Amino acid sequence: MKYIVCEEPTKFALKEKEQPVREANQALIKIHRVGICGTDLHAYSGNQAFFTYPRILGHELAAEVLEVGENEQNLKVGDKVIVMPYVSCGECIACRKGKTNCCSNIKVLGVHADGGMQEAVAVRTDLLILANTLSYEAMAIVEPLAIGAHAIRRADVEAGEFIVVVGCGPIGIGLMKLAQIKGAEVIAIDVDESRLAFVKNEIGVKHVVKVSETAAEEVSKITNGDLATAVFDCTGNKRALEGGIAYMSHGGRYVLVGLSKGDLVFSHPGIHAKESTIMCSRNATLEDFQFVIDSLPEFPTDKFVTHQVPYTEMITNFDSWLDPKNGVIKAMVNFSEE
Repeated sequence: MKYIVCEEPTKFALKEKEQPVREANQALIKIHRVGICGTDLHAYSGNQAFFTYPRILGHELAAEVLEVGENEQNLKVGDKVIVMPYVSCGECIACRKGKTNCCSNIKVLGVHADGGMQEAVAVRTDLLILANTLSYEAMAIVEPLAIGAHAIRRADVEAGEFIVVVGCGPIGIGLMKLAQIKGAEVIAIDVDESRLAFVKNEIGVKHVVKVSETAAEEVSKITNGDLATAVFDCTGNKRALEGGIAYMSHGGRYVLVGLSKGDLVFSHPGIHAKESTIMCSRNATLEDFQFVIDSLPEFPTDKFVTHQVPYTEMITNFDSWLDPKNGVIKAMVNFSEE
């Protein structure tokens, strides 16, 4: 079978190998769609934390069951399934507390272990979510949307409150729309005017602010002087991460969704005066995946997925997805014509 491997930074190769043999607790699944996310782009560029080479990328997966034995999920051959790519141990303190998303021994497919950029893969059945009513495109965006859903749940976002989302990439855009579905008032912040135009025109975000020295003042005006009760950083950019507190109200919550490889520095008087709650949000849980699946009828999948290519053309197209001028929101690789 065919697979694509990132052998080292900036180098992909299309290769062949034998089809995997599933274990008793696994299903053999056929990959139909693979979404490309910031993790993949950073891994290709050599700027991804927790990463080693060579690695088969791909964790935003839409698949079909080829082989499966008895399983508690009642999956059968031919079922369409979404893959929850966070392989947790089930035994550590985080898992025992139900926080499988931050398992101390976690292995994320496509990051710590080989992912889905291949024609077939064997996956534990408890990581598969039945999705027979969804299109493959919709299935493949559930995982990145679940990242935003988890952050929203971490912050306990409520209807009517003003939130700021810094970063109009796929994670940020998904978070904005899901927060709107929950009834929150969203303020989008980015350096790229075309991304701000996209979230305003296609996602329906009423308030957009370009990064500048007066951005916090603009947020203050929009919120009648209160600032945002919850701020989400979806950039992973050190400067943005350190500056997000400026948009947050007194008594507010600051959620770090994006990941930076380095240290972060905050002014203690600044965060202390606001009695800031600073929290990180990592991966997602089954609850978050289900919230996204339930919300998909209200999500503009056709606007979100902007670029699609067959797997035979992925390598030649990948560099173009790194260029902001090409307007990529969500690129997707097709391993089938269905």
